[in-house]
Amino acid sequence: MVTSLLRRRATPPVAALVLAALVAAPPLSPSAHAVTPVDDMAAAITEPLAILAKNGRHTFKVEVMRTDADRGRGLMFRKSMAADRGMLFDFEQVQPVTMWMKNTYLPLDMVFIRADGTVARIAADTEPFSTKVIPSGEPVLAVLEVNAGTAQKLGIRPGDRVEHAMFKAKGR
Repeated sequence: MVTSLLRRRATPPVAALVLAALVAAPPLSPSAHAVTPVDDMAAAITEPLAILAKNGRHTFKVEVMRTDADRGRGLMFRKSMAADRGMLFDFEQVQPVTMWMKNTYLPLDMVFIRADGTVARIAADTEPFSTKVIPSGEPVLAVLEVNAGTAQKLGIRPGDRVEHAMFKAKGR
């Protein structure tokens, strides 16, 4: 008898707490769980990357895309990117790669990188929102996306060396 009396007295405060939590919680709807596009990379986890060009060493902070889902999303919906930032796509194995600019607001330079860390090709000033296929031209391990005009401004050319842990980790 004592236990049931205690349970009854404990119930109203617990119920009040649960009710308060439900009232304070945001409404549940399909959009409540939707992925919100990131407008910039300020909060993104980045890794250091450098390109050794003839005119010097150029450093960047890059967000690395290692999964199919991440590679598929890339810089879509981003509306700005700092000059020293970029996105590095790790394709995990050497293969011919194609890219596109679907849902991408920013014009980009795409730097296609061989397994040994050398630049294979640069697709400069790619067109925002285009679904035109941009091929690597040869088998590559990675693609670096930076703001359009960066490769020309910094003098980055095919044959230049890219330094990043990805190339060291894969024994290259």
